[in-house]
Amino acid sequence: MNIHTEKPDFEGLSPAEIQEINAEFSHYEDKTAVSIEALKIVQKHRGWVSDECLVAVAGLLDISTAQLEGVATFYNLIYRQPVGKTVIHYCNSVTCWMLGAEQVRERLCRHLNVELGEMSADGEYTILPIVCLGACDHAPVVMVGNELRQDISDDAVNEILRR
Repeated sequence: MNIHTEKPDFEGLSPAEIQEINAEFSHYEDKTAVSIEALKIVQKHRGWVSDECLVAVAGLLDISTAQLEGVATFYNLIYRQPVGKTVIHYCNSVTCWMLGAEQVRERLCRHLNVELGEMSADGEYTILPIVCLGACDHAPVVMVGNELRQDISDDAVNEILRR
């Protein structure tokens, strides 16, 4: 009988993160199903999911790092690189694009002095595209943090920038 005595590789996670992830296990039949929730927990605590944290979460869930990386990169609300305190997603779907999404993006980037995907110098903002926010009847739309903003006009951009 071969006894596995190595310590599991959860070292990249805080006790609070491990406790929250373990609490999620009761909601699912197998650990793999906890993947997205576990990544969201790490991101809530750290702002993004580093390679070290990804490896630790994979160890805790008893799945391969490659499998968890596939989950993390599929969902565009899981950040695999540092982002600003406030992430602004602008919808670049066809409908939003036709109704001015590129102008919204250009104005936000210019005012915040940041390129798409970069973090502002003060660490406050990152602007990212998102395929669809599901509000095509109110295009163009953006999501500021977790708040959906619809019918984005110049005035709405000004309000976002004032906040």
